[in-house]
Amino acid sequence: MIRCYIGLGSNQGDSRAIIVEALEMINGSEAIEITGVAPMYRTVPQGYLEQDDFINTVAELNTTLSPDALLSTLQQIEIDLGRVRTIRWGPRTVDLDLLLYGNETINLPQLQVPHPRMHQRAFVMVPLADLNKELQLFGARVSDTAKRLAGEQGIVKLGLMSGY
Repeated sequence: MIRCYIGLGSNQGDSRAIIVEALEMINGSEAIEITGVAPMYRTVPQGYLEQDDFINTVAELNTTLSPDALLSTLQQIEIDLGRVRTIRWGPRTVDLDLLLYGNETINLPQLQVPHPRMHQRAFVMVPLADLNKELQLFGARVSDTAKRLAGEQGIVKLGLMSGY
């Protein structure tokens, strides 16, 4: 089993319900077990600003899937939940990003792990710190990076999710 972290986000439809449904679909895979989910946060958009705020969280999971197989599973769940890719960093029903896959570094055209911009985004680092404060990434403790980013970027804690 490999411990992984995935980022979940949504800003179309009932974002909280969509994230919960995505988590249920992920956990429904025989090769994946969700072991923790951070609280949900409301965050301002990054990159493309002409859109609604996002609801974001991070999930910790164990899997026997390869990185490519896990990515394919996440992308299929996005499709099943109505994700349509039109504008980069634009509105979406759901976004599932593979942030970390064990201690591996992966540099493929379709997958970069650790996620290359995660250390710049409060919507990833703050919920990740909720799950693993001592984790070291990009030369710093996740909790230190999360605290700095939370002060710089708009992020509001919405609360824990039932069932996780």
